[in-house]
Amino acid sequence: MSDNQLGAFLRSRREAVTPGEVGLPAGPRRRTPGLRRAELATLSGVSVDYLTRLEQGRDRRPSPQILAALADALRLSPDERVQLRNLAKAASGADLLCPGAVPPERQVRPTMRALLDRLDSTPAVLLNRLGDVLAHTSSYERLAGPIGLLDGEPPNQARFVFADGRARAAYPDWDRVADERVAALRAASSPNDPYFAHLVDELTVLAGAPFTRRLQSPPAAPRRTGVERLVHPDVGELRLAYEVLDSEGQRLVVHLPADDATSAALDHLDNRRPGALRAVRG
Repeated sequence: MSDNQLGAFLRSRREAVTPGEVGLPAGPRRRTPGLRRAELATLSGVSVDYLTRLEQGRDRRPSPQILAALADALRLSPDERVQLRNLAKAASGADLLCPGAVPPERQVRPTMRALLDRLDSTPAVLLNRLGDVLAHTSSYERLAGPIGLLDGEPPNQARFVFADGRARAAYPDWDRVADERVAALRAASSPNDPYFAHLVDELTVLAGAPFTRRLQSPPAAPRRTGVERLVHPDVGELRLAYEVLDSEGQRLVVHLPADDATSAALDHLDNRRPGALRAVRG
């Protein structure tokens, strides 16, 4: 097996993209399949020299920003972006996390567990500072599970929004939801937090510009309450009023129906009598 799998992957993807697919003229007498290095360099903003070193294995530590630029220029699929990130990690051999860093919360405190138990008939989810799902009510599972929000080990809200192809169908107001997920991440973590940096690197490669553009914008305070539209495969579009409660590195997000149609839909999902979970009106 080649010890330059990252370079081989980049070259194979470059040769698989035709000039016409990226808006370039084919031109006469093309001896190179796909894109020339100079063309990919122009599209991605990466120098020809650096791209050559990457493909030849003479540089094995491309930054997440360079990987994202190449992934965007090559129009990589979500699965190909995952592969690119994994190959880059293997090529660098770097330990991404500092051993002395304080890890994000992984354990559910007894008081939070008791609170979730009392909220079981209401869609509620407990998150850590990175947006990992730590616990949830059974009502939330029936709401979020079929959409894909609970997929992953652990499930992560930002990763779903930016790296899961189902997210844009699930959230009609995807841009606003994406803004909120980034705002919540930035508010809960320090730029020097290596666990936050690890997630940022991952999403930079997996999602590219839709994520990095938001990360580079001026920080905004996340909303603690509001209404979010969500499309469920069984009951259609829902309008969910949400409230966020912060407590020592954990966030409890509680959802309630924002109109009568959503109230009826949630009652149907939970097999309850109509009107059991009443709509909250602003």
